[in-house]
Amino acid sequence: MKRVSGGGTAQERGMALLLCLVFLLLLTMIGLSSVQNATLQEKMAASLSLHNRAFQAAETALRQGESLVRRHDYHLPVCAGPAQCAPPAESAVLSAALINGVSGVSWIATGNGFYGVQNIGTSLDAVNLPSHTRATLYRVTAIGLVGPARSVLESIYAKY
Repeated sequence: MKRVSGGGTAQERGMALLLCLVFLLLLTMIGLSSVQNATLQEKMAASLSLHNRAFQAAETALRQGESLVRRHDYHLPVCAGPAQCAPPAESAVLSAALINGVSGVSWIATGNGFYGVQNIGTSLDAVNLPSHTRATLYRVTAIGLVGPARSVLESIYAKY
């Protein structure tokens, strides 16, 4: 065998180069995987932030709707039938303040969302009220919109 200066054969020196290239390839793949993982985590954090802000906007709209119902001078006619008394289906797609012809809900715009109120009738058995107390039940539906995120909340308010 022919000896090359540097202490090894020519084939051994080529093998060291190949081994270094394999290790470099592995380190590059690990680095790319880390960058991909960090990008994915950033997207997930941004999505979570948008959904949280949409939820907060819906909660704000819900409280505004409840405070409107709480006023002594607020009255709304009882919904006319099952389609008007059901939870408003348009809450999944609503993007502007309007009066819906099917549900009869008048949507009112707030900062980052909307709320709508329905009078769903009276009851003598409302929860957390003294027994045989007549209460008018209002459904307040609120929508929070932030970017592509949407959050829908609903509450039943008993006014007596």
